[in-house]
Amino acid sequence: MSESVVPPPSATQGDTQQPETFKRSIGLVSNFSLGFTYLSPGAGVLSIFALGLATAGPPSIWWFPIVAAGQLLVALVFGEVVSQYPITGGIYPWARRLWGRRYAWMAAWIYMAALAVTITALVQFAIPFLANLFRIELTPGSGLAIGLGLLAVAFLLNSTGTKTLAMVARIGFYCELIGVVALGLYLLLFQRKNSFGVLFDSMGIAADSSYLWAFMLAALVGLWQFYGFEACGDVAEEVKNPERRIPLAMILTIVVGLVAAFIAYAGFLLAAPNLADIVAGNVADPIPEIVRGSTGDLGMNLLLVVAATIFLSAALSQQAALSRLLFSFARDGMLPGSRWLSKLHEEVGGSGAVPRNAMVVACIAPMLITVWLYFKPDSVVAVTAFAVLGIYVCFQMVVLAALRQRIKGWRPAGPWTLGPFGLVINVLALIYGVAAMVLLAVPGDPSLGFVDRWIVLIGLAVVLVLGGVYMLIARPYGSSDAPEGDAIEVADRIRRAAEPTVAE
Repeated sequence: MSESVVPPPSATQGDTQQPETFKRSIGLVSNFSLGFTYLSPGAGVLSIFALGLATAGPPSIWWFPIVAAGQLLVALVFGEVVSQYPITGGIYPWARRLWGRRYAWMAAWIYMAALAVTITALVQFAIPFLANLFRIELTPGSGLAIGLGLLAVAFLLNSTGTKTLAMVARIGFYCELIGVVALGLYLLLFQRKNSFGVLFDSMGIAADSSYLWAFMLAALVGLWQFYGFEACGDVAEEVKNPERRIPLAMILTIVVGLVAAFIAYAGFLLAAPNLADIVAGNVADPIPEIVRGSTGDLGMNLLLVVAATIFLSAALSQQAALSRLLFSFARDGMLPGSRWLSKLHEEVGGSGAVPRNAMVVACIAPMLITVWLYFKPDSVVAVTAFAVLGIYVCFQMVVLAALRQRIKGWRPAGPWTLGPFGLVINVLALIYGVAAMVLLAVPGDPSLGFVDRWIVLIGLAVVLVLGGVYMLIARPYGSSDAPEGDAIEVADRIRRAAEPTVAE
């Protein structure tokens, strides 16, 4: 099976067919690495460290286990869905098969916007590290060039094929473990300058008001970190034995990501000689200073090389996820230019196929937002929060659709199921997701203007309105005859097909 080219599951179940197909060349390790480098605890910690400490002080680290626990519930629900529907595209085909084409269209529309913004936010956080590595003076113009260059390099690597994607994902995974986790452990064991008790010390944050409010505002530390595991399912038609391996890969992504992020964040925090200044917001880019103070210039240069690799790997994985979503969406005729977007091209070497046209869009969209941020540099945090909120809305659309099907009698029939615990876990996942969305939508500094305070919800509202208007006017779902809302029917069919085997 690993050497054969197989038809997409959606095609075999009645979706629009096409002559080209993906090749199942991704194993468990590569699939896990893809999700892990998208989630990227290294990139997450490097990106959000200063903001987290300035918002809630050292206790902001506890958002990692809180969010990881909630996202694990979501991943368990996703695992049952992808086990029954191992179809490329993730959120879109799952929502379609669990609810319907209109519902899935809106979920995919939001997810596309959120993914494009997520890639852009990642690139913005990568720019200072890349400028440091290549000794480029960081100006608005040089930052724009670095950001566009990173996106272009990720596209070129992605367009060569799945093997390159898997290889870079594995390299990024090893860099995360060796370069960030090992460094965090080294700082904890040999360069610690602060006691472990400081992890529970707010260090004067919100001294004149409730610290709980400050801690809640720091939720972005964990919420930004723990998504990306769904990318394991975005490439389902390129994975060997996806029904069993993808659920496991998603769970491993969250668990290993939690350990890695916690160690790295704690290592940098406890090794900081100027922790009070970082918490006060007086140090814009503290991690290079912490590493230089503990390991010298050599250690800092190694960190910059590792950071560049991690950010490139994460951008590659996120672009791949967006391109597969676009391809899956277009394969069902749901987008303008669907015929062009759903075309597959031969990989370099001719061993398989890649959705190169969809990759072009997955590269250009973040480039356009990057150019917009050149003129609005103070919007990076708001853009990041919008990206996370959009992703969480899409996650919960799938979780809600799965719960709706369970209430109607759906018993997931893939080889990987939660059994009698499925309903409880589904309900808990929905409660967690709603709470997370509320935290992300909470307005910021009350001293800001109305638009600045509510920019995240305003951005989401714009995406919803534009998508809704286009859906009502163009009716993009009208020409698609792909299956929808058939979770119970498919599960029953799978069970009936398995009955003779059980009897034997």
